Amino acid sequence: MTISFLKTGRDAADVKEDEAQTRKIVEAALKEIEERGDAAVRELSKKFDNHSPASFRLSEKEIEDLIAQVDPKDLEDIRFAHEQITSFARAQRDGMKDIEVETMPGVILGHKNIPVQTVGCYVPAGNYPLVASALMSVATASVAGVPRIVACTPPWKGSAHPAVVAAMHIGGAHEIYALGGIQAVGAMAIGTESLPAVDMLVGPGNKFVAEAKRQLFGRVGIDLFAGPTETMVVADETVDAELCATDLMGQAEHGINSPCVFITKSRKLAEDTLAEIDRLLAILPTTKNATASWRDYGEVILCDTHDEMLEMANKYAGEHVQIMTDRDDWYLENMHSYGALFLGPRTNVANGDKVIGTNHTLPTKTAGRYTGGLWVGKFLKTHSYQKIVTDEAAALIGSYGSRISVLEGFIGHAEQCNLRVRRYGGVNLAYGAAAPQLDIKSA
Repeated sequence: MTISFLKTGRDAADVKEDEAQTRKIVEAALKEIEERGDAAVRELSKKFDNHSPASFRLSEKEIEDLIAQVDPKDLEDIRFAHEQITSFARAQRDGMKDIEVETMPGVILGHKNIPVQTVGCYVPAGNYPLVASALMSVATASVAGVPRIVACTPPWKGSAHPAVVAAMHIGGAHEIYALGGIQAVGAMAIGTESLPAVDMLVGPGNKFVAEAKRQLFGRVGIDLFAGPTETMVVADETVDAELCATDLMGQAEHGINSPCVFITKSRKLAEDTLAEIDRLLAILPTTKNATASWRDYGEVILCDTHDEMLEMANKYAGEHVQIMTDRDDWYLENMHSYGALFLGPRTNVANGDKVIGTNHTLPTKTAGRYTGGLWVGKFLKTHSYQKIVTDEAAALIGSYGSRISVLEGFIGHAEQCNLRVRRYGGVNLAYGAAAPQLDIKSA
């Protein structure tokens, strides 16, 4: 096995130091929100975004006025994307069934899929107004049947970006706030005088938003730990350098810390792609971000075989994994750790990010090893229930339950079972006929 690196990114120790500083900033901000509510949120918004309106929540008229600013063709495109995303989400929802089964005579077990009752959707709009992110989170939550959907997006020219607000509104948001960053995520999760707390946070964001979600996890649910955008291209000689470089740099423009990894078994393709990346960075309008990402977080990994390429791809568990080889379906069958796969040269990550219908909020930092991305099921909680409807079943199940409880040393648990055995079966099957008949109520 021969795996070599033609290019590597920043030293891991430097990255960890940056992460430590981010943790400190977020922790301090969340503590302020916890202690001072709206006042702290307003101060943070003023400090970070120079935004301090009379109310962060947009009124119905403000929403209408902002949507009126959106070009009709852009609105048509937003509605098209909305239909693709909700169509796939509805198909996913239809595959999640409530069930009820009689596992043995008189014993009925089941589960229900119940929507999370209130969800906070964060939609970035700092460097880029992420219209698609609004649909990915808000519209998917709406398909799941969430009764209260709160959407926050950073301020833009004194209010909020019109196209983002339009997407939030079309997606089904019940409350829209021109509020960004740590202060938005913190306010939604912790709750303030003017913004009642949510049960769950979803949506992508910068490193501060991602860290705030990490620190708030447990207090509220989150979709997943989504850090800076990652892209990985896995390619062989069947494609050319232009495709590989374009797919890498097309995602590098997200920000200055967006990892880009290229895995191939062709040295020529690797070298040609490096040259093509240099050409693109010289002409790309977003070259400032893309250049920084590629310089500090770009990697080129040269392998000997497809098996080695697969091994590295699974090890990295990239957020977006573009597969362009002579055996794409083989990768689909054997890849087990990733955010989303994009198979074949006709497919590309940008379509997945914006409009094709799958969700673009995906796991990063190798979280694809244990979770998938945001989908309609993330907004649903599967709750089980059970009921026993015959005396015979109550006595039989009770006897087994009692004996296992005694085995574990839980005598109180055993008595819960024994009571049903005595009441519905007439015999204490756990202790035997001569065993003492405990009565918890009188003990």
